[in-house]
Amino acid sequence: MDTPYLKTRHDLNDPELVSVIDEIPLWSAAFGLRILDTIRYRKSIRALDIGPGLGFPMIELAMRLGSSSAVFGIDPWRAGNERTRKKIGICGLSNAAIVEGVAEAMPFPDGNFDLLVSNNGLNNVRDLAATLEECGRVAKTGAQFVFTFNTEDTFREFYEIYRLVLVESGLGDLDREVSRHIRAKRKPLREVRTLLEASGFTVTGVAEEEFRYRFSDGSALLNHFAIGYAFLPAWKMIPPDERREDVFRRIEERINSAAGEDRGFSMRVPFVTVDSRKGTHGR
Repeated sequence: MDTPYLKTRHDLNDPELVSVIDEIPLWSAAFGLRILDTIRYRKSIRALDIGPGLGFPMIELAMRLGSSSAVFGIDPWRAGNERTRKKIGICGLSNAAIVEGVAEAMPFPDGNFDLLVSNNGLNNVRDLAATLEECGRVAKTGAQFVFTFNTEDTFREFYEIYRLVLVESGLGDLDREVSRHIRAKRKPLREVRTLLEASGFTVTGVAEEEFRYRFSDGSALLNHFAIGYAFLPAWKMIPPDERREDVFRRIEERINSAAGEDRGFSMRVPFVTVDSRKGTHGR
């Protein structure tokens, strides 16, 4: 069994690659729709999207709020920001702007925003505590902060097979690396909530939902374009170089065997939508 996905390299700073990426908006749609449904819509507000990626939900939010409001996005992804700017221009939006920067050190004054949103963006920051502290700083008293994130149980079905293959391959000690990888991207809700409240926000609502990521089999999953640039690079780093191909061949074979003839292979994506307000006791 060939493993061409292990040899493929994706450069997310390549404008040509970024110009054809539609899978990130597709992946984030389920989360983003919940944000758009939770926001309190008012005229003449200033809003910030933390980590809009390729412009969703930032651009949609700018259109829904209308020209009396101003919507900003902050993201370190230069190539993604260029595509977002192009979308803003083509949509003819005068109330939207993207800023290149990191969420841990935002170039905005204190108490600048009435609304903050982040659609799975908090999963990708380097320092969640510093990011939430910055959110508390730039939010006005009473500001709404709505964000989503997929939980640590995301793709559990895949990771169970990955762990099993590591054990069968005599690499069971790498189980902790799998756990470390998951925790680095997906913090438990209780931890996120504690950091959020320490940054001056009061949680007013938490909605837990899930959807399914379905594939015909393991070969389709591992060769999927979005899996290749968004997930596989981190997965490939866990086994040593000389064992990587064997490990992934075994993973692919196991998923192929687990996939039903008429139902394929299904992975759960549980996610949380948190609605919060900046309190008078916050910074």
